[in-house]
Amino acid sequence: MLNVGDILETIQMIDNENLDIRTVTMGISLLDCADSDIDKACEKVYEKIVRSAKDLVPVCEKIERELGIPIINKRISVTPIAMIAAACQSSNIVKFALTLERVAQTVGVNFIGGYSALVHKGFSSGDYALIESIPEALASTEHVCSSVNVGSTKVGINMDAVAMMGKSIRKCSELTADRDCIGAAKLVVFCNAPEDNPFMAGAFHGVGEPDCVINVGVSGPGVVRAALAKSQGLDITGVAELVKRTAFKITRMGQLVAQMAAERLFVPFGIVDLSLAPTPAVGDSVAHILEEMGLEQCGACGTTACLALLNDAVKKGGVMASSQVGGLSGAFIPVSEDAGMIDAARNGTLCIEKLEAMTAVCSVGLDMIVIPGDTPAEVISGIIADEAAIGMVNSKTTAVRLIPAIGKKMGDELNFGGLLGSGPVMKVNTSSPAKFIGRGGQLPAPMQALKN
Repeated sequence: MLNVGDILETIQMIDNENLDIRTVTMGISLLDCADSDIDKACEKVYEKIVRSAKDLVPVCEKIERELGIPIINKRISVTPIAMIAAACQSSNIVKFALTLERVAQTVGVNFIGGYSALVHKGFSSGDYALIESIPEALASTEHVCSSVNVGSTKVGINMDAVAMMGKSIRKCSELTADRDCIGAAKLVVFCNAPEDNPFMAGAFHGVGEPDCVINVGVSGPGVVRAALAKSQGLDITGVAELVKRTAFKITRMGQLVAQMAAERLFVPFGIVDLSLAPTPAVGDSVAHILEEMGLEQCGACGTTACLALLNDAVKKGGVMASSQVGGLSGAFIPVSEDAGMIDAARNGTLCIEKLEAMTAVCSVGLDMIVIPGDTPAEVISGIIADEAAIGMVNSKTTAVRLIPAIGKKMGDELNFGGLLGSGPVMKVNTSSPAKFIGRGGQLPAPMQALKN
């Protein structure tokens, strides 16, 4: 039975507390599009995605009008393109990226993810070609996002891939230096990448997924902060309970939108990703939630404990609201996309080392961090290796999305606009890990990988 109080509370959340659906993402399998002729393969890819997703944007816009709930992004994720490219035996696979860009423009989505490779245990036929093509692909497209999974708890970390990705990230920034290095902002390096993640830049459609599926990512940091601000005097247990109840309400809204979208698009409903996804807008910050818990500023001693509480409570509240929870689920800490994180980084309260500690308990990892433009590729690879090791040992997803700010130094800023926001160039420890990275090989998995 509908409760008038609940309805009014939801309206308040939408109007004043930045509550929204961050993304409705349609996942589409391209396994049946493989062809030895790359031009034929690209045409199959274009035809299938357009046929499947032609109504995605109109349906989401109609749901927005009916429910009064903003849906900020409409996105598509596809089978990792390296798998499709493997059949072509072609070294010029940027054609696939250009095809995905054409798709995005045709159907009107904000982003399309899946220019990806899964290389955690080694390289298969199309992987080398795809990784080498990433800088050119992201520089020559606007809506295409890329990801590479370099490690997992089961198999360890592919250090050869880690070395390649350090170079690739630098090259992405160099090729888009005239556009605030936006290429690197569309590339993420994973350990334990989930197959049903609706968020960019890491979304791809896993091989275990249906032929077509709808996944939804919710938002709501502003709602959680507002709830805490209205409930002063709670002890830590009370704070956790309040976050759980708030996450439940946010997730129920996401579940409703996901089910409506799936039904109207005639595809299965996949998952709701519970992750609190911040924006640069004032009042929509994960960092401000942590500060509402009692920190002077995000990055202070106690930040990791506050984030652990938040992440756990969000998951506990969310799973009570939906039986189909997946993706990343928890709390994001992207520096350039979070107004509170931006302020803390500018003030020097938040440094990369503290962010790395926080990634042990958050949803993802070192996300949207601007670093000096002269940072060597092997240092970037070292950061990737550290973050992947946290994910591997703790059986969780971790990721790295770094943006070398070409021509800029610590204290300067990059401005990406929109949800990607802006960020100060943060200090990086440049003591060289080059010899370690240059060894290559496979970093072995921890013993817990032998559970089965």
